[in-house]
Amino acid sequence: MNLSPIIPIILCGGSGSRLWPLSRKSFPKQFLSLNSDNEKSLLQETQERIKNLKNCQNPILICNEEHRFVVAEQMREINVKPQSILLEPFGRNTAPAIAVAALKSLQLESDPILLVLSSDHQIQNKLNFIETIEKGLDYVYKNKLVTFGIIPNHPNTGYGYIESEQPFKTNVIEARKIKRFIEKPDIESAKQFCKQKTFTWNSGIFLFKAKTIVNEIRKYYPELLEICKEALKGNLLDLDFQRLDQNIFRKCNDISIDNAVMEKTDAGIVFPLYTSWSDIGSWKSVWEISNKDENGNVTKGKVLVKDSKDCLFRSESRLVVGVGLKDLVVIETDDAILVTKKDKSQEIKDLVKQLQEKKIPEGQNHKKIYRPWGNYTSIVEDERWQVKLISVKPGQKLSQQMHHHRSEHWVVVSGTAKVELDSKESILTENESSYIPLGSKHRLSNPGKIPLLLIEVQSGAYLGEDDIRRFDDNYGRVES
Repeated sequence: MNLSPIIPIILCGGSGSRLWPLSRKSFPKQFLSLNSDNEKSLLQETQERIKNLKNCQNPILICNEEHRFVVAEQMREINVKPQSILLEPFGRNTAPAIAVAALKSLQLESDPILLVLSSDHQIQNKLNFIETIEKGLDYVYKNKLVTFGIIPNHPNTGYGYIESEQPFKTNVIEARKIKRFIEKPDIESAKQFCKQKTFTWNSGIFLFKAKTIVNEIRKYYPELLEICKEALKGNLLDLDFQRLDQNIFRKCNDISIDNAVMEKTDAGIVFPLYTSWSDIGSWKSVWEISNKDENGNVTKGKVLVKDSKDCLFRSESRLVVGVGLKDLVVIETDDAILVTKKDKSQEIKDLVKQLQEKKIPEGQNHKKIYRPWGNYTSIVEDERWQVKLISVKPGQKLSQQMHHHRSEHWVVVSGTAKVELDSKESILTENESSYIPLGSKHRLSNPGKIPLLLIEVQSGAYLGEDDIRRFDDNYGRVES
């Protein structure tokens, strides 16, 4: 029996703007918990889903630089140490990401099998999923490029489709040769596809040997492969991460693996995936996959509902009350509230684009921002001052830094703070404070065993996060 190792390739890019205001560029949906049964994020569930797959190694993850510490922390929380976390300086779609991951995998093994997964999918029947993946392995050893299609149960214009050469048999997991890929269709075409047993939704899940996909990319898109090789060659290591050379990687076209390879190759086959699947592309999708009460309502957080039906209510901070409502989505965060009809939730992406064009900060950033040492939350702000709540994890420390335009005042709420100010060190506990003058070299750390919480009051002519000069940092954030 062939025991080729299987390396999961988990794609962690994407902004998740269709689930605004909970999902934003600063913390997109793959890092959120959307499952009412547990508190794991979609990324964590993606990894947990395959833990019983035989001969499966730890994953290679691909994400952008902004989210690298979130990815690492979420893997640590489920006791998974990735073989590599590759950092894209900017997104270039799935073909460059898969090409880079395949090349990286060949540095680790002679010719591993790659299982390419999106980090933001919901799949409920894990046993069926694993069974289908294992059936696909027989074809992988024959140098086939295996993808997985979802049998459609309704016409959906938000998914791409795969047409196979022969129809699928109900509940039979058999491979079919791919005839063509179809981009997101209009509603009439989607209705026709649902009537035929040769069409499946394109899940974006792939299975192939590393050398097979590399050879196919070389055959159909050789310039892409060469760019990715060069982007990896610098071996720009940073703690547990490997950066791609941004000057080289920017030469990659923005192209999917479907367009680059799968639509051209003769080696492509599709397996039907008989399981509940969703790419959670809208709040309506979240409602569909969630546990509902007797009136079809989904609620999470501080929510009170009366005489309402088939609604989704989610509160992150304040009390949300709904009376006499039907088919609505109401999402509350500490800085924005969304109210929309369920069947209009696909249009939120356009709304977020408008927010970004108007430079409204809520379009991209949360009030709560995650850092490798912990997080901070903006509480209140004005033109020349702002107040933040800072949380530092035990044993962690911020960079040694200074600011050109602002001073800071720290007040410890709970825990213990070590403050380094120019050449002096001090220990602060609850209700004690420290003043950081403008231009002073300073550092904050948590030497204790419990999280450090403190209030930071900033004042000055400019309060932007880019007013920072780092002298030393545990997380490789010092500019050369």
